[in-house]
Amino acid sequence: MADLIPDAERIAALAQMPWTYDEAGKAISRSFKFANFSEAFGFMARVALLAEKAGHHPDWSNSYNRVDITLSTHDAGGVTRNDLDLARKIDALVE
Repeated sequence: MADLIPDAERIAALAQMPWTYDEAGKAISRSFKFANFSEAFGFMARVALLAEKAGHHPDWSNSYNRVDITLSTHDAGGVTRNDLDLARKIDALVE
């Protein structure tokens, strides 16, 4: 099981990333907007491949051209390095 990261490390990491921390949910999240449903669905397929390779799967939703992703390591009870690593890989898909 992955360990929770210290608050200071999480805060420092998120200061460099376009993700937000939800204290109540003990998770990080980000919304992505695309030109249309097809682009959003393609993005989700690429994220699914990253997540499967990492063995770490997001909570997410899709509504037409928007994809909302939430990352948290449920068995650790919050944000771990696995979440930050996957978030960075997801970000690289849209840079």
